[in-house]
Amino acid sequence: MRFRDRTILCTIAILLKLKILSLCGEQCVWIKKANNMSENSKFALPVSNDGDTNVLSMIYRFFKKVSIVGAVYLVGYMQWSVAWLIGPVVLSVLRDQWRRENEYRRNLAKVVAVSSEKDVVLARLDDLPAWVFFQDVERAEWLNRILLQVWPNVNHYAKTILKETIEPAVAESLANFKLNGFKFERMILGTIAPRVGGVKVYDKNLSRNEIIMDVDLFYAGDCDISFVLQRIRGGIKDLQIHGMLRVIMKPLITKIPLVGGLQVFFLNNPSIDFNLVGAADILDMPGFSDILRRCIIEQVAKMMVLPNKLPIKLSDEIPTVDLRMPDPEGVLRIHLVQAQNLMKKDVSMIGKGKSDPYAIITVGAQQWKTKHIDNDVNPRWEFWCEARVMQSLGQALEIEVFDKDDGNDDDKLGRCSLDISQVVSAGRLDTWQTLQQAKHGKVHLRLSWHRLSTELADLNQALLEVQLIKNSELSTAVLSVYIDSCKNLPNARAQSKPDPYLQITLGKKTENTAVQMRTDCPVYEIGHSFLVHNPNIDMLEVKVIDQKTGNQLGILMYSVASLLKQNNLTMLPQPINLQKSGPESKIILALQLKILKEAVKEDLEEEAEAPPTPEPLPAAPAPDATDAAPPVMIPPAPTGEADNTSEKSIPVERIVRQVDTPQESQPQPENDTPKLVHRVSSLTTSAGEAGLGRILLSLRYSILNQTLYVVVHKIMNIPLKDPTNVPDPYVKLYLLPGRAKESKRKTLVVKDSCMPEYDETFEWVIPHAELHSRQVEVTVATHKGFLGGSPVIGQVIVHLNQYDFREAKTLWFDLLPEVVPRD
Repeated sequence: MRFRDRTILCTIAILLKLKILSLCGEQCVWIKKANNMSENSKFALPVSNDGDTNVLSMIYRFFKKVSIVGAVYLVGYMQWSVAWLIGPVVLSVLRDQWRRENEYRRNLAKVVAVSSEKDVVLARLDDLPAWVFFQDVERAEWLNRILLQVWPNVNHYAKTILKETIEPAVAESLANFKLNGFKFERMILGTIAPRVGGVKVYDKNLSRNEIIMDVDLFYAGDCDISFVLQRIRGGIKDLQIHGMLRVIMKPLITKIPLVGGLQVFFLNNPSIDFNLVGAADILDMPGFSDILRRCIIEQVAKMMVLPNKLPIKLSDEIPTVDLRMPDPEGVLRIHLVQAQNLMKKDVSMIGKGKSDPYAIITVGAQQWKTKHIDNDVNPRWEFWCEARVMQSLGQALEIEVFDKDDGNDDDKLGRCSLDISQVVSAGRLDTWQTLQQAKHGKVHLRLSWHRLSTELADLNQALLEVQLIKNSELSTAVLSVYIDSCKNLPNARAQSKPDPYLQITLGKKTENTAVQMRTDCPVYEIGHSFLVHNPNIDMLEVKVIDQKTGNQLGILMYSVASLLKQNNLTMLPQPINLQKSGPESKIILALQLKILKEAVKEDLEEEAEAPPTPEPLPAAPAPDATDAAPPVMIPPAPTGEADNTSEKSIPVERIVRQVDTPQESQPQPENDTPKLVHRVSSLTTSAGEAGLGRILLSLRYSILNQTLYVVVHKIMNIPLKDPTNVPDPYVKLYLLPGRAKESKRKTLVVKDSCMPEYDETFEWVIPHAELHSRQVEVTVATHKGFLGGSPVIGQVIVHLNQYDFREAKTLWFDLLPEVVPRD
């Protein structure tokens, strides 16, 4: 036997031995986890049964091993480079690891779907239903029982939606990636029904003619969907969908069913996950499966993620145009100015380089992408965009920042989220948002809310505002289009009726309708909305196109300026002759134009007369408004209780008994002495107990996000020992116990200052049950030291069990000498 063959056989033996050991180790871990979970709760993941010894599976495994051994032998026989062997092995290992993680996540979600709510709560205290956190969200177990009963009857309706709506749209999207021939074959929803985590019904600030309800919807079922792609048969299993679904019932009528129709939609993009099986299993790896997943998410977004809605007509008394005509609430104008202190992801020869950042802005199904800026962790984009907002209540503006990597997946630099209702109430908002899921970094946003008006006099002001901004991409109005049907279209082919669809264009935006098969009188009943730059010159273009031949069956060119002469800038549904079409070809449509008008706070005068309030806690990234709590207000102290460190007329601090109750009972000291509780004061004249200065921190905990937020505002009165060597202070933060590197956070360095200001927000994800046992180590250091070292100026250990985090805290802390960190 040649040396090369012996080497190949030894390599095969080692690989097989490692594989067997890894499988045994994984099996032991699974058994141990299952035993532990079964002892603590009924809710446990089922251990997969890999002992299936039927003949087909044995034959499959035999040929699989033969193919692997044959591939290794071929590499040696052909004297190819070792890279031909290492490359596929590395890809296979990465693919197996990625699939195991996805399989575990899907199995966990499936078990949650079939378990009772009691078991879910006991097993996952950090992932409770929405009704646990919000008092106005009610449990809906009765609704889950109804869904379970009617679920088998939903199968027929779901087949229709998948076949007629999802299939052609996904096929068109996949064609852009040179993947043709997508078609569903079998569609079975299974026996596991969706679950409703909670229901919230709004009863304030509503029209008397509508009912608004939010449903926390979660589906992790056992559906079985098969498809064909590129003549490869595959399937989708373990489909999971989770999102907040809003149902609007309107208008209310006096006859049964008392509601004229429904509008169903997701406020924001739902999370969607699935597993590929069959021959398409080869695509179930990073990169390939992302294409199919992205296409499916895009089509769901186009169908029922705002500004798109799924209308359902319940009464013939209600005109279809009332349900399907888009009715935007307003327009959110977004100016992404810049970012600062982003993470460095690129690697150079001498260590970490910089990043090539770009941002993706998302509002519902609308998405924009900025240009990337090379080698800059403080990029300035000056990017403008506008979002049509149908429902400001509950919808969020999301920003994700990435580092562009050619040839590799782009690295994530963080994300942030902002509730649009905050901008609506403020009118204008200029804010820095700290990036989540990142060690540091923040983005600068300037937002303005524009209501919609039907007053023609507001058009001149809107045009003037766009001219002052000097951005030709911004709009001054919104055009809503409803197309009912077409009549008497010409035939595209001899003795054959056309397959027409519509292509609607205004400016740079184009929308396509679904194809109506073999009819010269297609009914669409579809609505779209468009941003209009200048109503005086913009044109609406509607083309009728035959799908099979691609021939144009007719065209409509409509000047938006014609609506300026209509009452309330509205054209009711009416037939209009098509150009370049048959003599009696018509299209029936309705149009409505609304002018953008910047919202102005109506209560500005009242706020000006109101007494000044303390500075609120800076906005933390992505918490809901329900998480925020105002700082603790302490009434003014008598003169005798004032701090004797200063006699000037500036905000001072005072000593009072601590009113915060610990989250868990703790032994009280024998001498119950007063403790220092600080007001939210921007100034202090004291250098602290040790004379090392004082630091102003804000603390807040979000129960919903299980996240601790710490804001480092400023440091004051750092002692100056050498006037020729002014410190360059910065702040380091660690989470104790552990002092792990992953918990380290660090501010920017402020040059030559004894009173630096930062206003930087940091966050740690901490389960609520662990909060009482955690501390935050805050260390102030300077860059000016011996041989470039960073000598410590002072330190603070914040014990989290001493604070009631139902309210936000903004406190001054005395800097003390450094102590050796103890876990």
